[in-house]
Amino acid sequence: MKELLYSLYNHNTLSRDEACDILLNIGRQKYDPFQIASFMTVFQMRGITLDELGGFRDALLQTCTSLDLSEYGAVDIVGTGGDNKNTFNISTAASFVVAGAGYPVIKHGNYAATSVSGASNVLEYHGVKFAKDKDSIKRIIDGCGFAYLHAPLFHPIMKEVAPIRKALAVRTFFNMMGPLVNPGLPKRQLLGVYNLKMGRLYNYLFQQDGSDYCIVHSLDGYDEISLTGEFKVFNNTHEQILKTTDVGMVQNKESDLYGGETIKEAAGMFDSVLEDRSTQARKNTVIINAAYAIKTFEKDKSIDECIEIARDSIESKKAFNVFRKFVYLSSNL
Repeated sequence: MKELLYSLYNHNTLSRDEACDILLNIGRQKYDPFQIASFMTVFQMRGITLDELGGFRDALLQTCTSLDLSEYGAVDIVGTGGDNKNTFNISTAASFVVAGAGYPVIKHGNYAATSVSGASNVLEYHGVKFAKDKDSIKRIIDGCGFAYLHAPLFHPIMKEVAPIRKALAVRTFFNMMGPLVNPGLPKRQLLGVYNLKMGRLYNYLFQQDGSDYCIVHSLDGYDEISLTGEFKVFNNTHEQILKTTDVGMVQNKESDLYGGETIKEAAGMFDSVLEDRSTQARKNTVIINAAYAIKTFEKDKSIDECIEIARDSIESKKAFNVFRKFVYLSSNL
C-alpha cells in the first residue's frame, strides 16, 4: 500500500483491474486503517476516473451477497451524500411517496457518514430491523411495495470501511458506490449527485447498463433537487437545466431543508412530510424528487403529471400508510 499511495500522490491513476484488486484486499483486511483512510482521501483531492469507479464497483459486486429482485422492475432513489448540506432525509421520504403512488421501490442505503441522519438512521429510529434474507425482503415488498437493503449487510467491504468513513466525516468514493451496487438490481434509478462531473460519470455508466434512470443535481451543490435554484436533469434521452418555476414550484432557502442536529430531529421532519403536516418547502422538495422517480416508470407523462401523482400520494396519506406498513412488517421479521 505504501508504494501505491506514493504513486497516487504523484497523480497516477489505477486501471480497472488494479482498482478492483485494492478494494478486494481492503475487504480481506490486508491494509492498516490509516492507510485505507489515506487511500480514500486521494480521490477527494483529485477526483475519480471511469476505470477506477468501474473497478471499485466490480469488487463490491464480486463480494456482494446476491439478492436479485429485478423481477419487481423497481426504482432505487438515492443521493450520493457528501454535499455537506445536512438536509433532512429527502430521498428516503421520496421513496415512500413513490411507493405510496403504486410504484415498487427497492432502496439501498446506509448510516450517515457526512450528515446527521442517513436512510438507515431514520428507519432504525422508527424500529425497523434490517432484513438480509430474500424471503423476508420479498414478503416485505409484496406487503407494502417498498423494501430497504442496508448496505453493510450485503457488502462486507462497506462494513469493513464504515468506522473509517465515520471517523473521516468527509465524502469519499464510497459515497459514489451505493447507487451502483444495489443488491436488488432494480431496473430503474433516480440518483442525486453533488457535482456535474460525477453526474457525467454516472450518465455514461448507466447508458452502458441500459438502465432506466434519471440523474439530478442542484447547481448550488445539493445531491438532489433542492428547489434552492436551478437544477440539472440527465436521463436516457437528454439533459436539461431547469428553474424552480419551470416545475411550478416556489424557490426554497437553504435553511428550509436543514436536517437538524440529531437523528430525532431529522426523523421528526421526515415524519411531518409523510403525515402531510410539514412546511411547504420540505413537502415540495420531496414531491419534486419523487416526481422524477415516477417519470422513470411513466415516460409518456409530463413532469407536471408526475408531480400531481406524487402530491396525491402525500395528501391522500398513501405514502404514510406504506411507511407505517413497512415499519410493521420489518419490525416483526
